[in-house]
Amino acid sequence: MTHITLAEAFNQTTYPVAGHGKRNVQVLLDALQDIDGALDSDMYGSGQVMEDFQQQMASYLGKESAVFFPSGTMAQQIALRIWCDRLELKRVAYHPLCHLEIHEKDGLKELHHIEPILLADKDRLIQLDDVLNMQEDIACLLLELPQREIGGQLPDYGDLEAISTYCREKGIKLHLDGARLFEILPYYQKSAAEICALFDSVYVSFYKGIGGIAGAVLAGDSDFTEASKVWKRRHGGDLISLYPYIISSKHYFSERIGKMAQYYEEAKELAGFYNQCQGVVTQPVEPVSNMFHVHVELPRAQLESILIAIYEATGVGLTGYVREASETTSCYELSIGDRYVNVPKEPLREAFRMLDAQMKEAVQG
Repeated sequence: MTHITLAEAFNQTTYPVAGHGKRNVQVLLDALQDIDGALDSDMYGSGQVMEDFQQQMASYLGKESAVFFPSGTMAQQIALRIWCDRLELKRVAYHPLCHLEIHEKDGLKELHHIEPILLADKDRLIQLDDVLNMQEDIACLLLELPQREIGGQLPDYGDLEAISTYCREKGIKLHLDGARLFEILPYYQKSAAEICALFDSVYVSFYKGIGGIAGAVLAGDSDFTEASKVWKRRHGGDLISLYPYIISSKHYFSERIGKMAQYYEEAKELAGFYNQCQGVVTQPVEPVSNMFHVHVELPRAQLESILIAIYEATGVGLTGYVREASETTSCYELSIGDRYVNVPKEPLREAFRMLDAQMKEAVQG
């Protein structure tokens, strides 16, 4: 019998629960459906299509100005470089599992010679005491909301305000890694502008919860964003045209920004199903955005076998991948989008009944 992988089994399911759908060319075709073919493209960082969207995002985020970037990696390294140059101090602080630390091949260190100070333990959020007790002087503190690598956790809003106040008192710039900023607005019950007001600079992504092709915005005061444009050119970020990314970002922002509360409620519902299964727990137990992590007390190969059987029996796809957490445990991440609302509840409940039964059998066996 031909062995089928978890990814193959997931791709054959009728009802995948996470995300918006497949990332294929249709994403661009849908975004272009209402676009006048005579619309002029942007050219090397300027043009109406880009400038209109930048102005729209600056207004939404409550900042003076905004600049569109092809990637968040580029935008955030540039933001930290600007603040370090302004304060003549090549040192910043962020979480040990910050994207810049674990996913960017030391770009901040190698390209900009900036030294990072790692705050807090890797399995918890940065807290006010961590900031108060820093021994080193820093130019900028980066906070990621939500903290993706530990399940999308968020600090209490009062603690966030206290950190912001302290940074301003001490002349420390505060930068927001808001890759998933839009997704946390329902939990905080704040507007994007209210949250961004606590920060000197803000980065947001348009391919995560928004579901665009790629792209990011960096926002702040006008002096900051003008400096970012210079660094964007130096980084090779001024492609001759970025309009496919801008158009898709604008289209899906308009289409999905009003659904973030729906995704959040659905994530809480789905996490509730998981937490009723033996040997399964979500992090956080109750999600604070549309995303969370699932931790399972089974080795990866054993869990994958169980999931494949569930997919074939119910047509419900819970995840397309599983990571090994240890020799005896595994985990994966889920983000809720447009797909979840289309999953019938009875097959979904049956999938979790099967998962619970298989987990109990595995534990007893």
